[in-house]
Amino acid sequence: MATYTHGHHESVLRSHTWRTVANSAAYLRDHLVPGIDVLDVGCGPGTITVEMAALAAPGRVVGVDASAEVVAAASDADTAGAVEFRTGDAAALPFDDGSFGVVHAHQLLQHVADPVAVLREMARVTRPGGVVAARDSDYAGMFWHPRLPGLDEWLELYRTLASDNGGEPDAGRRLLSWAREAGLTDVTATASVWCFATPEDRAWWGGLWSDRVTSSAFAEQATGRGMATIAELERLAAVWREWAGQDDGWFLVPHGEILARVTGIEFVPAASSH
Repeated sequence: MATYTHGHHESVLRSHTWRTVANSAAYLRDHLVPGIDVLDVGCGPGTITVEMAALAAPGRVVGVDASAEVVAAASDADTAGAVEFRTGDAAALPFDDGSFGVVHAHQLLQHVADPVAVLREMARVTRPGGVVAARDSDYAGMFWHPRLPGLDEWLELYRTLASDNGGEPDAGRRLLSWAREAGLTDVTATASVWCFATPEDRAWWGGLWSDRVTSSAFAEQATGRGMATIAELERLAAVWREWAGQDDGWFLVPHGEILARVTGIEFVPAASSH
């Protein structure tokens, strides 16, 4: 099992609760129709899930996450009670075959030990004719201006730590190949980006990463494994604040996306690696 690199510090949830269908699942929007049953795997605080429920009503919408703490917070935030939130393992989903018309995962596959097995499991619980949808960022494809050297150091450290945790930080470019390896044959691959360039966006993005590198699980793991010292992480945090203060600061996060139509073939569990 892979270790979750980010953890659930406030600085991480600050990012996760910003996510919406519009900024993080637009590629799936046309499939979120009234009456469709939806499963959101790795739902986190559930902001995307709750929006899906509004679009899919009166369909059943379920959000699953491995963290009981996060699931409890998502349930509390869902004041309308539109989503059934529950804990669960993405590699062993607690649902019958063919239970949902849409099975979605956002920023999940980069953090799991076997993304092919998770995609195969997502396909198992998707009914014939339904879709498996996944979107993941690609850290090696991130770029920014000004090219502050400290951000190159941050990126190298993040990619090293995420890989050491058993994940794949450059998941976006691999989604299509993982889907094909999982047995999905009708796959559409696309891409989209987050771009942070306004003063408000820079302050938000730079601020949350400044906090992450010193206060989240990322910091604990990096220092605990001897990959960085506290002083080095504080220096990287200062670089993030420096970038955020640049009038011409610009940061792009690329994402790979897949929409895979399930054809009704049987998905047989098989060993795989990435």
